Amino acid sequence: MLGSRFKANEFFADIASIGRWAIRYFLIGLIAGCASVLFYYLCQLGMRLFLDGLAGFRPPAAAGEYPLFSPGSGEFTRWVLLILPACGGLLSGWLVYSFAPEAAGGGNDAVIDAYHNKESQIRSQVPLIKTLATVITLTTGGSGGREGPIAQIAGGLGSLFATKFGLSVRDRRILMAAGIAAGVGSIFRAPLAGALFAAEFLYRDPEFEYEVIIPAGMASTVGYCMFCLVYGWGSLLQSPDFVFRNPIELCPYLILALFLAVFGILFIVCFRTAGRMFDALKIPVYLKPALGGLCTGVIGFFLPNTLAFGYGYAQQALTLEAGPLILMSLAVGKILTTSFSIGSGGSGGLFGPSIVIGAALGGAFGQVMNRILPEIVSSPGAFALVGMAGFFAAVSNTPISTIIFVSEMTNSYHLLLPSLLVCSVAYLATRRWTIFPHQVSRRIDSPAHAGEFFVDVLQAIKVKDLRDCIRKVVSIRQEMPLVEFKAYFSQTEQHYFPVVDQAEKLVGIFSINDIRGVLFATEVDNLIVMKDIGTSDIITSTLSEDLNSVLKKFTIKNIDSLPVVSEVDPRELIGMLNRREVIAYYNKRVQNLKILPSSSPRRSG
Repeated sequence: MLGSRFKANEFFADIASIGRWAIRYFLIGLIAGCASVLFYYLCQLGMRLFLDGLAGFRPPAAAGEYPLFSPGSGEFTRWVLLILPACGGLLSGWLVYSFAPEAAGGGNDAVIDAYHNKESQIRSQVPLIKTLATVITLTTGGSGGREGPIAQIAGGLGSLFATKFGLSVRDRRILMAAGIAAGVGSIFRAPLAGALFAAEFLYRDPEFEYEVIIPAGMASTVGYCMFCLVYGWGSLLQSPDFVFRNPIELCPYLILALFLAVFGILFIVCFRTAGRMFDALKIPVYLKPALGGLCTGVIGFFLPNTLAFGYGYAQQALTLEAGPLILMSLAVGKILTTSFSIGSGGSGGLFGPSIVIGAALGGAFGQVMNRILPEIVSSPGAFALVGMAGFFAAVSNTPISTIIFVSEMTNSYHLLLPSLLVCSVAYLATRRWTIFPHQVSRRIDSPAHAGEFFVDVLQAIKVKDLRDCIRKVVSIRQEMPLVEFKAYFSQTEQHYFPVVDQAEKLVGIFSINDIRGVLFATEVDNLIVMKDIGTSDIITSTLSEDLNSVLKKFTIKNIDSLPVVSEVDPRELIGMLNRREVIAYYNKRVQNLKILPSSSPRRSG
């Protein structure tokens, strides 16, 4: 009866705990969804006031981006584009470096750093400053995307939520990741990809933060619904109904993957080089985004399509509304403007530009291949779609979530096979490079999981795995007089001495520290036997015990050696296990786990 009542209470306690966490994930999704709604509105408002209102520049919008404001009537003034990004960079730089310097740059790398190294703590002013700085940077012509900023904004709100309610560091990490998923999944109308992205983009190797996938999925669903209830349902981009039917077409797709990898490395090198150049400048930090904006404006003067978001140009690549030369100039120009805008400290994401660059490269490649091999490449627009996924997978080390991202963003799921091939090959070709330098290789390398991994590995190792490290030692008879032991002690280097009875059964143990006080007391040499010195309160281990438990026993009385006894007879001594050898064995196991034959040193540019 008592057992049944206990199980019932345990069941209802589990239900209550699940309910509390479900409510938290729902609230994070709702908060992040509202933040995305506001962020999108401000971006649209800024585009109308600045690029449209001041420069008369009205770049095409993606098919799923419904305008919130009617376009202006002013004429396009190219000269305004020359100075407008610099003005935006100046205002954004002053705002960021005055109130929240960590809000500078792309945003994704900042939350990766917070997750691994800062216990997922994001200051309360960061979401607000990041919102305003990003809107100013991008709507005055700076080249960037929305995913990095919304990741830092929504992730910061998740972190603040956890801190406000006094949750643990682990819970704060999960809620921050859930906020990231909800923000990214909602503003790009890709809830599944948002959840996978939040779990994947933290690492360089093919690794997922598995404990955040379910919370991220729940929050992303709520955020997506909130966003679409305000701005309408549907995908960000509209794609023709591409269908993959010809396996021979995988050969051009394979070439596309290598083509994207080359430009991916070029993008990373340009972005990191620009960042180092601006870091080295001996000018006030708030002026650096202005200088980056000026460089962006110079390029935008000749190539206006490289400014701001650029999702409409990705749409044109899908529908073949631009030729190969225009698309290649867009790709190269977008690499440069993004490097200057974000590398100088301006606020904006890197996913959006990567999607535009990938679409332009894939569209240009597809059109060229269509002219060379029309019987094989019959739908060049399909290469633009696959190019989106392949390029971002190459620069960000997120091949899985990127495939889902592009499929959800375009509402096209018929190109999953070539997308998988291109993303995989592009990722493998650029594994030594990453645009997010704070990514760590795997969970084992993350400070956030250092203690967890230590325990997990130790629990997986049993004492029997260290059988070669279990040392046979000389046992001391319990009736041995102290004077006789002294003669033996002068000839041994043994530090711990098991005490046994006439049947060779363990009855006690002592160390050299235990006999230090009587070694020179000659008056008791024949009065004391070793049973009197040894303690009968013996801490032992068995062959089936895990090393986590063994190390805890080592620390109970700060001992360096532990008797290993038989599981059948706890008084039957097998040997002694030293703490130093346990730690050495653990280090060796960890080193073997960290070494991958295919791994090589990584670069961030």
